Amino acid sequence: MSRLAKKPIAVGKTEVSVAGGMLSVKGTKGTLTKRVHPSVSITVSGEGVMITPKDSSKLAKALTGTFASHVKNMVQGVEKPYMVKLILEGVGYKVEVKGKDVVLTVGFSHTVPLAIPEDVSAKVEKNVITLESANKESVGQFAANIRRVKPPEPYLGKGIRYDGEVVRRKQGKKAV
Repeated sequence: MSRLAKKPIAVGKTEVSVAGGMLSVKGTKGTLTKRVHPSVSITVSGEGVMITPKDSSKLAKALTGTFASHVKNMVQGVEKPYMVKLILEGVGYKVEVKGKDVVLTVGFSHTVPLAIPEDVSAKVEKNVITLESANKESVGQFAANIRRVKPPEPYLGKGIRYDGEVVRRKQGKKAV
C-alpha cells in the first residue's frame, strides 16, 4: 500500500464528503467532484480523510495512493487555485483570448483556436498565457494541449514553453 494513503489527509477549512460513489470537496474557491473507484474506500473523520483498499488486489493497493494524491490535490485546489504560465517565443507569434477560445498565431498559414475548458480561466499579457483553475488535472491538461501546438525547438528556441522550462539548445551547422 502507498505511503501517502497510510496517513490521514488534513482538510483544514474545506468540506469533504463521500456519497453514492462520488467524492465532493468544497472550499472557498470552488467545488470539485470525482468518481471513486469501487475497489477503494474513502472515509472522512475528524483527523482528515483516510483512503483504504476494499480488498487485497494489486489494483486496489495501487489506487489507494492515486486517490490519496487526488484528494490532496483537490483540497489544495479549492483553497488556492493552481496556476500555469506558458510563454510564446518567436517573431510574429501571438496569442489572444476570443470569447471561450484561445487563438494562437504561431507561424502556420492559419490560426489555431483551442476551446478553454469550463473550469479554467485564461489571461493573456503580451506573449504570456496564464491559466488558473481549482482542478489541477484540467489546468495541466489544457496547458499541455496548448504547448503541443508548437513545442519549443532546440535550434532557435521558438515555440510555446512552460514558465521556468529550460530548452536545451543545439549548435547547428558549422561553416567549413
